[in-house]
Amino acid sequence: MRLGRSLESHLSMRHDMLVRFAAGALFALSLSVALAAAQAAERVLYVSVFDEKTRAPITGLRTTDFVVREDGASRELLRVGPATTPMPIAVIVDNSQAATDTIPDLRKALAAFLRDIDGIGPVALVTVADRPTIVRDYTTDQKQLQDAAKRIFAVPQSGATLLDAITDISKGLEKRESDRAAIVIVTTENVEHSTRYYKDVLDALKKSGAMMHALVLTGEGGSSLDDGARNRASVLDLGPKNSGGVRFDVVTSMGYEGRMQELAKILKSQHQVVYARPDRLIPPEKIEVTAAKAGLAAVGAPARGQGVK
Repeated sequence: MRLGRSLESHLSMRHDMLVRFAAGALFALSLSVALAAAQAAERVLYVSVFDEKTRAPITGLRTTDFVVREDGASRELLRVGPATTPMPIAVIVDNSQAATDTIPDLRKALAAFLRDIDGIGPVALVTVADRPTIVRDYTTDQKQLQDAAKRIFAVPQSGATLLDAITDISKGLEKRESDRAAIVIVTTENVEHSTRYYKDVLDALKKSGAMMHALVLTGEGGSSLDDGARNRASVLDLGPKNSGGVRFDVVTSMGYEGRMQELAKILKSQHQVVYARPDRLIPPEKIEVTAAKAGLAAVGAPARGQGVK
């Protein structure tokens, strides 16, 4: 009898230990899951989606309409909604001598663009003849912006300093407290008079966190054998790609207006895409966002201050 009770007691104690061990393991697993969830920080992207053929913007999208990857690893999307935070926009206009014949069409296109983006945020107008010049500093006053656009004329015997302007504006935007920003460039394929190396310009753009958009009138000067022209071409090519913007090429200055109206729609249709990133010390080297549906293109960038290393 004593042996039976001893064995029964031993088995009971062993059962209790197994139960406690299982409970402890379950608690540890739950705690681990909870900690992992708590350590998955939320990150924000600002993304525009448009039809690849028509460039018509697509709005009202949900989490299932996007795919976000960091260094190739898929991330969980938490929520998607329309972007509503203010977005400073710096518009850089080529008004050098080479752009003389384009100025009437450019002013018309600029007036329409300024009307179309009204309400997004403050806008600045900058010209590049001989040196970067602020025609109108950041403002939301539509009348001031329209009046400034009318004052843009080509400067005789002047060259373009586009790369200087992009660098200066990028440094200025870096100091502004907004979670998204844009630089819009309207230019010909001009001879570049600034001496900046394209990688330095792209580094300044990256630090600013701004998305670069470029409208380029092709076939209007420039030389592939010239260092300035090569640096300029590299920035106009890589700047939009690296920063989450778009580039439009136009063959005549009359095409400026239609393209700028398309760009205004893209800017006004941005989504705020929130996703989860595992908490880690090293930020990703590459963040990609794509549209889940075939035939749609997605362009965008992380909220400023949440970029790649």
